[in-house]
Amino acid sequence: MNYILFDDSAIRPALLPLTFTRPVSEIRIGIQTITEKWEDFLKTSVSFATQDYLQIKYPISLSEDNIFINGAVCPNTELVEAISNLSENSVLKNGETIIAYRSQQLNTDSFEQEIVFEGNHLILKQLTDIFTHNGEEIKADFVRITKGRKSQPITDRFTAFYNESQIFIEEGADIKAAVLDATNGCIYIGKDARIQAGAMIQGPFVLGEHSVINMGGKMRPNTTIGPFCKVGGEISNAVMFGNANKGHEGFMGNAVIGEWCNWGADTNNSNLKNDYSKVELWSYVSNKFENTGIQFAGLIMGDHSKCGINTMFNTGTVVGVNCNIFGGGYQPRHIPSFSWSAGTEEFKTYHLRKANQVARAVLERRGKVFDEIEEGIMKAIFDLTR
Repeated sequence: MNYILFDDSAIRPALLPLTFTRPVSEIRIGIQTITEKWEDFLKTSVSFATQDYLQIKYPISLSEDNIFINGAVCPNTELVEAISNLSENSVLKNGETIIAYRSQQLNTDSFEQEIVFEGNHLILKQLTDIFTHNGEEIKADFVRITKGRKSQPITDRFTAFYNESQIFIEEGADIKAAVLDATNGCIYIGKDARIQAGAMIQGPFVLGEHSVINMGGKMRPNTTIGPFCKVGGEISNAVMFGNANKGHEGFMGNAVIGEWCNWGADTNNSNLKNDYSKVELWSYVSNKFENTGIQFAGLIMGDHSKCGINTMFNTGTVVGVNCNIFGGGYQPRHIPSFSWSAGTEEFKTYHLRKANQVARAVLERRGKVFDEIEEGIMKAIFDLTR
């Protein structure tokens, strides 16, 4: 069977700015991206039905018989079984949301059979869903990924660990004089990851492959550090997609950070308002601030955005793609893509040529290539947002 993960047109805009640079299913939540979860469950590779300007990087592969799956839906055993039982030209729905359908072409107009799915499942419908559901996804991914496997032993005599059965360490990971507390949730340490002396970790927690926790880092529950990241300071209930740095002191909480981002030393974000009221976030759907209905919400940061030392982000801040942020005082709570922000509402345009120069230099430091495809994506986002 040929599987294709599609961007739901009713959901994708609500997940901007993170979905400016990736299909919805490339969002990381728990240990893996949604794409990786589906490929693990289905035991096959998938392709993507996404925005035209992203399609060259994330191609679609059509056959005479396809199952299209909503890229905002996280898989589980019951859901996968229901999808695998779909007959030709049938659709699986929950309310008005299409979960999956089987068809020869990308088409959601009409189906011969409509099936209602009432089982448990997670659909990302707003930005805050990523960090509010991260803990439960860490636990679900941990059970599936570690089933039948044996963790590498903790051999460092100065490392303390609690509830060892809920700690899994992949091959090549290096841990020195740390505290791993899995009393209230599992801890997953990826391949070739490093935990330096004095780091303290509370589960549920994920450290992706080749990522590093610097000396004295404080990692609180429900946090995912994706692959190839460097982190320090205090991080709580946050998701870093990968290839991003927060190497110094400062607090990051109830946050989602895209790829290729960098936090300057002593940068902090607030995650609770002084009056304890519900937090509002900028919406790319309505172009105004909308009430999230939750009390704790910190920062959303799109890919390639960076901030200088001592940057202060207020509660419920949304930063777009390719922003350069600096200056004293609190930053505006919405910083549009390709903006230079010096802490005022008067943004200067971060010109595309300069932004691409920086992105190219950042990727080269990691042995990656910022090629014509990446340039095309950045130009499309620049044109869409400026």
